[in-house]
Amino acid sequence: MSLTTDLSQAKSRAKSRAKPRTKSGSENTLIGEARPRRRGRKRRERLFQWLFLVPAVTYMALFFGYPVVKNIVMSFQDYTTATFFTGEAPWVGLANYAKVLSSSLFSTSLVNTALFTLGSILGQFVIGLALAIFFQRKFPLNGILRSLLLLPWLLPLIVSSAVWRWILDKDSGALNRFLGELHIVNTGVPWLTSTSLALIAVVGVNIWIGIPFNLTILYGGLQEIPDELYEAGSLDGATGWKAFRHITWPMLRPVVSVVLVLGVVYTLKVLDIILGLTNGGPANSTQTIATQSYDLSFHEFKFGEGAALGNVLVVISLVFAVLYLRASRLSVDE
Repeated sequence: MSLTTDLSQAKSRAKSRAKPRTKSGSENTLIGEARPRRRGRKRRERLFQWLFLVPAVTYMALFFGYPVVKNIVMSFQDYTTATFFTGEAPWVGLANYAKVLSSSLFSTSLVNTALFTLGSILGQFVIGLALAIFFQRKFPLNGILRSLLLLPWLLPLIVSSAVWRWILDKDSGALNRFLGELHIVNTGVPWLTSTSLALIAVVGVNIWIGIPFNLTILYGGLQEIPDELYEAGSLDGATGWKAFRHITWPMLRPVVSVVLVLGVVYTLKVLDIILGLTNGGPANSTQTIATQSYDLSFHEFKFGEGAALGNVLVVISLVFAVLYLRASRLSVDE
């Protein structure tokens, strides 16, 4: 009888222990108060996040978004100096685009833009990549030399143009004097006044300015390639050019895509260098789409036509970026 009683008491104690402990009223109250506090904290965090974004969004909208929209609208209007006084800009539709695209100067500007962009990008990238590979080696003053190579990129473009205009001057330019001392030329070379040499000179100056950007980005990409890959490749005989072809170039391809796309987009809209060196001359031999748009807007005061030509340049940049990125992605997938 006692054994039965003890078993029943043990079962009752086990059941009482197995029952979940109910929370007291005070605990429920604390939990109920904690939940709104957490929600309020999260709301405040989100509010602060948006407040930090507001200045950047406002800046982008005012200084990038509004000019882009205004330029697009202006390209469909007959926008002249009279508009600033009357406020009237008649809607002309695609007339501005038809006029600038059918002009005889547009074909010259388009060819010059292509040659200027291709020559600049090719020179900047090849020299920048060669310097980036060179500076991978450890030698004295490595860091100081790399810092000095950034100077052309840090100088204002109008300052660089003024210096190079003096260097390339036909009569008293430093380059002609140097070539004369070496007896390479007998008379001054008209670097900036010859229709056959002016574009080459402008491309050379733009290459000098763009080398630091290519060097900096490509050098950073090379630093991310693990040394173990080169060590493993050397065991298989991949050294020198083979190592560059099978290890460096495939690993560097994403960085190369960024450098080329940014370089082309930036070069297409170069204006300061050309205006400072040749102002589009002589005989429009250095006239590009960017400089032609500038002339239409601020020399002839045909703001609608200038805006239309600027939008054409934007479309060309976007088309190139999309096509190149798609081609790069397909090559990576293969």
